Amino acid sequence: MSVFLRRSSGAVLAYAVITQGALADVTAQQVWDDWQAYLSQMGYTVSAEQSASGNVTTISDMVVAMTVPDSDGTFQMTVPQMTLTENGDGTVSVGLPENFPMTISGEEEGDAFSVDIEYYHTGLEMIVSGEPDDMTYDYTAPTLGVKLGNLTVDGDTAPDDLLDLALEMTNLAGNSRMKIGENREVDQKFTADGLTYDLVFNDPEGSDDGKIDGSMNDLTFEGSSVFPSDFDAADPQSFFQGDTSFSGLFTYGSGQTAIAGTSEGEAFSMGSESQGGRFGASLDEQRLAYDIEQNSAKLAVTTAELPFPIEIAMAKTGLSFEFPLKQSEEEQPFGFAMNLTDFTMSDVLWSIFDPAGSLPRDPATVALDATGTAKILTNFFDPASIEAMEASGEAPGELNSLKINDLLVSLVGAKLTGDADFTFDNSNTEEFDGMPAPAGVANLQLVGANALIDKLIGMGLLQESDAMGARMMMGLMAVPGDEPDTLNSKIEFTEDGQILANGQRIK
Repeated sequence: MSVFLRRSSGAVLAYAVITQGALADVTAQQVWDDWQAYLSQMGYTVSAEQSASGNVTTISDMVVAMTVPDSDGTFQMTVPQMTLTENGDGTVSVGLPENFPMTISGEEEGDAFSVDIEYYHTGLEMIVSGEPDDMTYDYTAPTLGVKLGNLTVDGDTAPDDLLDLALEMTNLAGNSRMKIGENREVDQKFTADGLTYDLVFNDPEGSDDGKIDGSMNDLTFEGSSVFPSDFDAADPQSFFQGDTSFSGLFTYGSGQTAIAGTSEGEAFSMGSESQGGRFGASLDEQRLAYDIEQNSAKLAVTTAELPFPIEIAMAKTGLSFEFPLKQSEEEQPFGFAMNLTDFTMSDVLWSIFDPAGSLPRDPATVALDATGTAKILTNFFDPASIEAMEASGEAPGELNSLKINDLLVSLVGAKLTGDADFTFDNSNTEEFDGMPAPAGVANLQLVGANALIDKLIGMGLLQESDAMGARMMMGLMAVPGDEPDTLNSKIEFTEDGQILANGQRIK
């Protein structure tokens, strides 16, 4: 079901694609023609009755439908009536009913299902301007949202309290530009004062239930998409060929979520909040990239098994990566980075494993920034290529180089930092048990390790014999630094298969 849920959302977005003004004229017929062309290119079938009276064109009984390729899922949206009004100044106003239904149906694990979703708005205003191959749109709406209707499984309608879902944005304003040439280019942006979401679930065959209430404030989005004229939505490879691309950045100023429910008869609750963040993504035939960040996040969990809430907080969390997608014998760059900055937890949670307060409780940080190059030797979007790879047992690609630009692990009084730069010989996989042979250097520094070991021994979490083994390993791999309780290590992998630790051969 998730496959066509994702694909079918495009039809809803098509009705929110609104743009900023241009200086040329556009007619109601041109707007309607382009909507049909755009939806058809995205893989939908469109049917409707059209009539005109004066400056108003009415589209009645419009049905937008899609059968998702390689699945049993279908999507259908029915708009009883839409009006396109020519305003006399070269612009067209679009009027949509305050609500209309959408239906998702299909089969999952042998069970036929159907889900009704209602799209609704209050005071939505749309204006289209421009010219036939360069239309621009503007829209505003005090409220706009979707909510779940009936859920049917194998012909039986589920109870109203089984599942309820609603999502609503407030004070929405956006603009977009849809330009048609060799490609169809769509640039969009919008702002909204707030977003609320609610989910309620009750297990009809047991006592499990759950409720999620959340909100986000000060939303913004800005993005662009490019679709070639020969784009085929029915062919998954079309999304990763030619000029097809997407990039977008979503940000919010603050957010919060409350979760409560019962699992196996035991009550639980969880609350989270943050002071804003972002979600960025881009996709084209060459690469896939994500950039996610959250600021000042807090989380509190309460369960029946613990008499106190579990509370944690982070000043910043982030994850970003950029991976190549295109099959090629050429080396392609990639990157990966993550951070968990100033992680803290409540003293009550600390007391579970450190009741005496022996360990430093300074905020912890874990951060990594790495880049490199690789070859992609398989077309991941071609089922035949995937089957051939699985049959042959060959690797889907090659790792050619890896550079750790920054490494930081700081917690309980100890800190590890470092960097590294390696290349890999993919013709030599025997030296390191199937892994391409590395060549390069890693530089590491560890501060506070011996003091931490002493504290762990004093707490009874580490035995003297284990501590002796750890200290011997550190003595083998590292040398003392200039500062107290500091160890430096230079680990070198040579092209002839040797491993050196601070100049001493260990392999």
